Amino acid sequence: MAEHIGLGVDSNPKCQAIVRSLPEVSCNTEQTAASLPTTGATYVDPGDLESCRGLIVGSPGYFGNMAAPVKYFFDQTSSFWLSGALIDKPAAVFTSTSSMHGGQESVLLSMMLPLLHHGMLISGIPYSEKAIHRTRTGGTPYGASHVASEQGQRLSQDEIICCQTLGKRVAHIVVQMNA
Repeated sequence: MAEHIGLGVDSNPKCQAIVRSLPEVSCNTEQTAASLPTTGATYVDPGDLESCRGLIVGSPGYFGNMAAPVKYFFDQTSSFWLSGALIDKPAAVFTSTSSMHGGQESVLLSMMLPLLHHGMLISGIPYSEKAIHRTRTGGTPYGASHVASEQGQRLSQDEIICCQTLGKRVAHIVVQMNA
């Protein structure tokens, strides 16, 4: 999903998507890995939040809530909240759950809460996107979503369109705000 959202961002010649990931957390709610991953996206650094012009956050859904590493990361961003470093930056969210009724919209809403506390400007997918009307899997006006199922189902064409639309939308808002 992040790759398709990034393609949407990159479709705007004035924007460049940078994909990051988070380390796992242990049962002691401490990060288990501080070193950089050997494959996949580099771990996010809190400084990335300050330097970005827009932010799109994703998480798998667990019982209608964001994953622990995402919550743990946001719990450590108080200095940005105190300084107002993220105020007025465009933001959006995306998720994947294992079932159609896996709480996708509540996961998306849970990820919006810290972004709203930071004063970020939340964007979703407008109903003008036809894929929102057609989809029988993921994709909501709250953000991009995917129903993975227990078999790890691939993204549907409508889910891909929703991901790219979300990336394009945030990139468009960034450009408009910085014009």
